Amino acid sequence: MPLTEQDERLVKYLMTSDIPRSVAYTLVYIRDKGEITSVEIERETGLRQPEVSIAMQWLRRKGWINKRNMKKEGKGRPIHGYKLSKDFNEILEEIIQEQTNKINEINATINQLRSFQT
Repeated sequence: MPLTEQDERLVKYLMTSDIPRSVAYTLVYIRDKGEITSVEIERETGLRQPEVSIAMQWLRRKGWINKRNMKKEGKGRPIHGYKLSKDFNEILEEIIQEQTNKINEINATINQLRSFQT
């Protein structure tokens, strides 16, 4: 199922919040799913394998996703299952808090700069 117009808007806002494009698409796609594989993400978002792999590493470093090795028969690249480690709203709250902190830092810098005005 392709992303909806609302999903695309959410991706845009996440990207504006300094979330990399591939991470934003992956996060929006996985938010309402249970466990999924990287192949599913590639197929549904149009991202390529390296982009999905990098996005998953980024999400794991943030602690927002869990990875599970899945049994696979035969040769080829290994299959991993991924699912959110937190509720999507908790993740959004972390992003909102990060953006709020940036705003506060910018305001503090502006105030410091103003102190140098004559």
